[in-house]
Amino acid sequence: MALTAIIDAHGGPEQFKLVDVDVAEPGAGEVRIAHRAIGLNFIDVYQRTGLYPLQLPHAMGMEAAGVIEAVGEGVTHLKVGDRAAYASNPPGAYAEARVMPAAQVCPLPDGISFEEGAAMMLKGLTVEYLFNRTTPLQAGDTVLFHAAAGGVGLLACQWARSEGITLIGTAGTDEKCQLALDHGAAHCINYRTADWAAQVKDLTSGKGVDVVMDAVGKDTFEGSLDSLKPLGMMISFGNASGPVPPFDVGLLGKKGSLKITRPTLFTHIADHANCQAMAKALATKVLAGDVKINIGQRFSLSDVAKAHEALEARQTTGSTVLEV
Repeated sequence: MALTAIIDAHGGPEQFKLVDVDVAEPGAGEVRIAHRAIGLNFIDVYQRTGLYPLQLPHAMGMEAAGVIEAVGEGVTHLKVGDRAAYASNPPGAYAEARVMPAAQVCPLPDGISFEEGAAMMLKGLTVEYLFNRTTPLQAGDTVLFHAAAGGVGLLACQWARSEGITLIGTAGTDEKCQLALDHGAAHCINYRTADWAAQVKDLTSGKGVDVVMDAVGKDTFEGSLDSLKPLGMMISFGNASGPVPPFDVGLLGKKGSLKITRPTLFTHIADHANCQAMAKALATKVLAGDVKINIGQRFSLSDVAKAHEALEARQTTGSTVLEV
């Protein structure tokens, strides 16, 4: 039996129920993994609220790290006793143990702790595709990154610094701005006290940035477009403030022949080989010290509702993990 957090109705954190679940033997292409630490992400909130609806009842959670307990037929990249981590569908990571598809479960190097592994996969693989796979970026380019003191943001700040990319961040307090600066942001703007779009233009001598990476959504969308240089790329990869409303695509032409894309991590990692390569690239950055995993909060699995409350209230910095 494995303690597992499920929901049987969409809604607030109070929807979580902790139940004991029988954990079966893995079938072909599957593994059974005993979790040591579990990651918390905003996609979990979207799924819980119904913005990204699940077929209910459903276990929750997209990311964890632990030890492989059993391996199904055809699985060759993992064996019993291996340390492993993942960020992948289907949801179900909020559990002491689970059986799941093996293709997106990745070996976890000995030099990375279980907590770091659980905290880094979804956010770190997201940063990997933002910087390496979405649009060409190179040393000397300038990026605007919203929520720069969040879990993805702090990794992005470090990743940008390691690649020679200038990252301008935004955050909601002076303390969070300082945190982003400490992690490698070249500049960070408090969006509550400043006209951040105007400041971005000032910081770029009126030119604008090459790329905007925006997981905030509705509240930052228009300002993000105004922050781009002509032919710049808008990467909208989240909806923390709500989904972006419909807009006239002709606006992109008026603002400088801009480009826009809405990628998801799960498209990038759907291919087994691609997923494993992305995980290796991330682990290489972490092991080299270029990217350090900042775990700002820890909750027990039984306190998962409190963890969601803190995340939605913007009371967290860095990554949050659930301890098993």
